Amino acid sequence: MARIHARRRGKAGSKKPLLAPVPTWVQYKTEEIEALVAKLGKQGLSSSQIGAMLRDSYGIPDIEKITSKKVSKILAEKELAPRLPEDIQNLVKRAITIKKHMEANKNDMHSKRGLQLVQSKINRLAKYYKREGRLPANWKLEAEVVG
Repeated sequence: MARIHARRRGKAGSKKPLLAPVPTWVQYKTEEIEALVAKLGKQGLSSSQIGAMLRDSYGIPDIEKITSKKVSKILAEKELAPRLPEDIQNLVKRAITIKKHMEANKNDMHSKRGLQLVQSKINRLAKYYKREGRLPANWKLEAEVVG
């Protein structure tokens, strides 16, 4: 299948094995990992940043294999989850950056098209998260921020 906004195909790169055992060389227990996730969450890191930090600094390759929970689920249990899902937050930041660029460069039509694509991605994700119950049904992106 082709991409939604580009005519490229495929998704190159390696994939995780479907059923890999928990590595025996990991020295952290489930409770210790959850405490580390909570500590990093209190510092304001997103779930992907927490995963990268635990992988690179602490040598924990896969949190879900050890704790049988995802990082966002652990943050939600500790009531440290962000108000918006991380992917929508990243898209909103990108839209704000493009909007600032558009104010300085009014005739940049390529950026205008990029802003439209980002807005449509935000709307599709919001529709999904409303359906799943992760966003309130009346959530709407502020028009002055993005549009």
